[in-house]
Amino acid sequence: MGARRSGSGGGRGNASILKERANMSFMLVVMFFAVFGLIVLTEIFLIDERRSGTGVGGVGGVGPSGGHRSGHRLAAAPDRPDYEEVGPEDYAGLKGAGLEEHLEMLVRGDESRIPAAAAAAIPGDPRGLASLPTSLEARLPQLDRELKLTHAEWLPVTNTRFKFFVYSAYYDERPSGATGPATALNRGGASSAGVVRVIGATKTRGPERVWCRLWYPGQSSPGSNATRTSSITVAARVKVIRENWNLKYSACFVICPLPKEQPRASAELVPEAVSIVARLRAAPTNRILVQNRPAARPKERQPLAICVKPLHYQYNRVLQLVEFIELQRILGASHVTLYNDTLGSEAGCALSYYEGKGLVQLLPWHHLDMVSQREIRTEGLFAALNDCLYRSMYAYEYLALLDLDEFIVPRREESIPELIGWLQRQQRQQPGPAAGRASGKGAAGAYSFQNAFFYLQWPDDPYVRTSRRATEAGLITLRKTRRRAKLHPHKQRSKYVCRPRDVLEAGNHFVWEFVPGHGTVNVPADAAILHHYRVCEFGGDDCVKTASIVDRTAYKYLDRLADRVEAVWQELALLCPGLPELGEPPAGGNKLPTERPAAAAAAAGSR
Repeated sequence: MGARRSGSGGGRGNASILKERANMSFMLVVMFFAVFGLIVLTEIFLIDERRSGTGVGGVGGVGPSGGHRSGHRLAAAPDRPDYEEVGPEDYAGLKGAGLEEHLEMLVRGDESRIPAAAAAAIPGDPRGLASLPTSLEARLPQLDRELKLTHAEWLPVTNTRFKFFVYSAYYDERPSGATGPATALNRGGASSAGVVRVIGATKTRGPERVWCRLWYPGQSSPGSNATRTSSITVAARVKVIRENWNLKYSACFVICPLPKEQPRASAELVPEAVSIVARLRAAPTNRILVQNRPAARPKERQPLAICVKPLHYQYNRVLQLVEFIELQRILGASHVTLYNDTLGSEAGCALSYYEGKGLVQLLPWHHLDMVSQREIRTEGLFAALNDCLYRSMYAYEYLALLDLDEFIVPRREESIPELIGWLQRQQRQQPGPAAGRASGKGAAGAYSFQNAFFYLQWPDDPYVRTSRRATEAGLITLRKTRRRAKLHPHKQRSKYVCRPRDVLEAGNHFVWEFVPGHGTVNVPADAAILHHYRVCEFGGDDCVKTASIVDRTAYKYLDRLADRVEAVWQELALLCPGLPELGEPPAGGNKLPTERPAAAAAAAGSR
């Protein structure tokens, strides 16, 4: 009996526990739907606010540091996709009587006095107007010759409601993947003289309307050596770069269509500089040199250059930096472009050494007043990648966009240009996927390489533990030879080499947009892969449990790489105070281990 009562009491206790759990589960479900409903209601109210114009037309603005300034804006145009197809109808001319009068109100800042019907005739992206009428252009603020001319510096666009920065500017006359040329169309439908493409950063959703003040060199004044600068003002199109992770701010292109005819006072079709302004009556606060002007393009191109995203967190790993630059040079690169967000003193000294030799360009990346990872992705890296793309466009035949722990290593060829030459020969001889055919239609504009992780948690190769040289023992490409057996598919962790003149928008792992008629070649793994040296990507050490193989393909560069790094280190030791000496190598000889994996054995063969 007692045992029976005890069992009955235990059953009632279990039932009580189950009931409490059921109640708790019900409450969690209710809370989930309550939060979800709140989010939906918030989105609905925000959409209504944006459509009514209060989200953009209210008082406010952002100054150089993001502080608010008073300002009044026209009602926002309905939301449009960031990257819809552009058709000729987008460039239809503005029609209706009184247009010049209404534009004059814009110049004076009297937007509120424009009748509603007339305001509706001035679209949020008024690209149809080739340029402001001459009578109004003459009334705009003139260029302050004391305003610094920059080519690589983050500068604010003032009088905006949200943060808006611009960095560099490039002339671009190439066609795009839309229904017509990348250059704007005039009211008759014919192509114009091209565009000025400004690299910037602004709000991801619903970027604000801005204007381009195009500055043309004029003729010298009579009796004076001073040159008068003439201007044309056009409405810009802000095109948000796709890879933005849905954060509040994103890298962007500010696209300025050029008029077909130059100003009367200038003999140039392409402007010398551009200023981006949010209000026409406000004096420009930025003046950016327009690069890639036809007359300034080099007559010959080097085979290969490398682009690296902004260096941050006081980056100061000098040996990694030297190894990266020297191995990229062995692989065929003649130049490396880097961006300095924050840099340690020793690394800065090493890069100054390379700049003096003309092998490196270190560009400033300061003053982008957007919080990395919370407001914009990783120090605005997509602005840096696309700046490097356009900056290198006419100086180099091919361009690789890499991190400092990544190397594209051919399996048989010695260099990347040699590999691309082999791929092109194979494509001519055997058209098809096996030869590396471009995805989509047309010619190869980029070559994609599958990613292989060489996790740093795996043990060092036995060779470096018996090396006679301290340099060899310190180089990551020689220390780490074990990699994941399974490669990532293309477009996932992959990196690429592109022909910059065939690319309109670069991404981190693949090209987002090509010039029409070009695509990507997926390079087979037996031709080359991306060596990626890093810790486990998800934290911890579980990655070392994945299936792996030993891959010593990089050892074909062993002697050349060690000699180059050693020579550079000796020179840096004299130039850079505080640079540590390379450690003593382990005792023993330097014989390679007897085992040779299949990949390394294949690398020793010939095609």
